[in-house]
Amino acid sequence: MQHREGLQELLVRAGLAVVEDVHPGGLFPPEAAWRIARGIAAPDGATREALDAAWWRRLPDADGEFLVAVLGHRIGGNDSWWIRVRCVGGGVPGLTGDPGFVALSLDGQVLLADVPCADGPRVTAVDRLPERLEGAAIAAGRETEAERAEVWAAVPDRPAWPLHWAEGIGSNPAAPDELLIQLLDVDEGFLHGCDRPAVLDAAVAHPDPQVRSRPADTFRPKLTSGQWVRLVRAEPSPRRRVLWAEQACAWGAELPADLYDDLLAGPSRALAAELLELPAHHLPGLAADADPRVRTAACARWEDLSEPLQERLLADTDNTVRTAALLAHHTGTPMPRMVFAALSTQRLALERCRFEPELEADLVRGSDAEVRRVLAANPGLSVRGIAVLAQDPHDDIRSAVALRPDVTEEQRAQVPYDFDPTSASHTLPWVADLHGDTDAMRRLASSSHPLVRRSVARAQHLPPDVVRRLARDEDRVVRLFLAESCDDAPADLLLEVWRWWDGSLSHPDRPRSHPNFPRTGLLRYADDPSGRMRRLVLDDPQSTPADVARLARDPEAEVRCRAAEDPGLSPADAVRLLNDPAAHVRGTVIRNPRLPARVLAGLLHNRDTAGVAVTNPAIPVPVLHRVLATATAARHVSSAGR
Repeated sequence: MQHREGLQELLVRAGLAVVEDVHPGGLFPPEAAWRIARGIAAPDGATREALDAAWWRRLPDADGEFLVAVLGHRIGGNDSWWIRVRCVGGGVPGLTGDPGFVALSLDGQVLLADVPCADGPRVTAVDRLPERLEGAAIAAGRETEAERAEVWAAVPDRPAWPLHWAEGIGSNPAAPDELLIQLLDVDEGFLHGCDRPAVLDAAVAHPDPQVRSRPADTFRPKLTSGQWVRLVRAEPSPRRRVLWAEQACAWGAELPADLYDDLLAGPSRALAAELLELPAHHLPGLAADADPRVRTAACARWEDLSEPLQERLLADTDNTVRTAALLAHHTGTPMPRMVFAALSTQRLALERCRFEPELEADLVRGSDAEVRRVLAANPGLSVRGIAVLAQDPHDDIRSAVALRPDVTEEQRAQVPYDFDPTSASHTLPWVADLHGDTDAMRRLASSSHPLVRRSVARAQHLPPDVVRRLARDEDRVVRLFLAESCDDAPADLLLEVWRWWDGSLSHPDRPRSHPNFPRTGLLRYADDPSGRMRRLVLDDPQSTPADVARLARDPEAEVRCRAAEDPGLSPADAVRLLNDPAAHVRGTVIRNPRLPARVLAGLLHNRDTAGVAVTNPAIPVPVLHRVLATATAARHVSSAGR
């Protein structure tokens, strides 16, 4: 609020009254205005000595109104907004280069600016703005090879924002492995999306624990089993070493036997004993360990223990160990009422133990809804118990019964469950375990429960008849999951899903990146009323630079964004799209290697664009090395100043 009040006060002092905040929409965006004010892809002759009264008279409309943005007072979300103001009284508005401003006439024809730069204030005044920007784009697009070489020879020159380079350079696809390995000493943030083996090898062997851990602390780690092993071995903390081993196993890594030996021999033996992938030959030693925490952990592998070891744990002198053994024992052997009543905490038994028939009957018919709720998910519940809970008065209890793996599809159809088709869906683990069983997939694909069918659709491969059934499913999330996950999804389904879905965090760019997605015959969508479909034109190998140019001028931002990433984009159109009203279009085109070198170099030295511009693969590798050296020096200076 203080920030906004300060802006209001500044404008009042300048002789301006605030009319309203204005979303750029189709207007020339403030970010592009700031870039031009700093001389990046600006029209020739835009720089002035000062703004005289004649320029100020051109800016307001008949009511004295125009748009303004003030440096250090950004408003709006991803797209910053203009402020519509009205001149109060006569005279020239008192806007100056302290703190700096950009102003635009309401018709988008006049741009005035006064901004502080490294070499002093920079004053800009442009009329006929669209026409002048068009000329600037055409001129920039004529850049010669010699001019490009001259530009790159001067970079980084006097870098204004080298720390932004450190944060972005790791995402440049042209950066060689050796550069990224050097970058590990400066900034490791890029590792969250890195899949280069040599770089990951260097990361897990790095002396800095933060660097070592970053490849594992990601949404989808890309480490090999060998890299996981090196990460675990390099970790000095015994506790974290075990936690890394646990995470490695969760992601499917195979750990060598001697590593398990080392973990069990360390100070965190009790924690290591809980690793579910421990080789079975360790279990007798764990069951006889002096530490009750270790013996308790051994009970989790009950079926792998010999009968004498089980009996020993059931008679253990430690109450916690005995309880763990008792609960494990009664996952197979029904628990008597007397044993259940003696438990200090009964919830764990309700979650996983079998019960003698009379006890179970009392529990599933009891008045405690929470007990029934827990029992509904108990894998040891009998057929009779399931039948009772299938008619429970509580919706959530019946719904839990409807998702049990031991319920037949006929029974599932009879359960009056509650299901919100718009809720987030997760694959049922028991269905995922059956993905390789074609008979099970056929049976479950016809399930009455959408979540079961959705879980089937997550299989990587399915029989043709199952694919055909799911591709026609009435639940569109089933069709979506099939398009995202199943390599056998048909082209017509993928195209249908594409009309309303273009990717998620877990399955980015699906269905368009699916191997069965149509790649030819897409030119027919050039005049489709849906922008989503017009985007596909550039995926057709028969598309031409003229198609790219047309889509770069499309009325829908998502279509222009597709053109902004296309390698067939002309340099002039790349410069034009830097002025696009949509932030994501501007951000995309900054990464396009078709940008003229002079413009790209300017973006590298602009605070708002430096971090994105450094990811552009058109930057020559020697320049990337110089950029990294500059960023490294700046990071050291920054660290020393703290």
